[in-house]
Amino acid sequence: MITAIVLINADVDRIPEVAQSIAEIDGVSEVYSVAGDADLIAMVRVSQHEELNDVIADRLNKVTGIIGTSTHIAFRTYSRHDLDAAFSLGLEG
Repeated sequence: MITAIVLINADVDRIPEVAQSIAEIDGVSEVYSVAGDADLIAMVRVSQHEELNDVIADRLNKVTGIIGTSTHIAFRTYSRHDLDAAFSLGLEG
């Protein structure tokens, strides 16, 4: 699974509509309304790199109300669940 984090700047008057439109795109798993340098953050999860172009460049970036985006590709995912599993060897303590 390939994950991209897309920071989105949107027309302030259209943030809820932009978020909803993005959330409806296949390949977008979550959209967050955030404080900070971006208005929204979209999590894009696809199985192949080529799909990133379809989801982000061809569909997400064309949503009415988006002013600009910045895309970050995740190399590796770290989460409490993943770390617990990595250190669990099935041995009783």
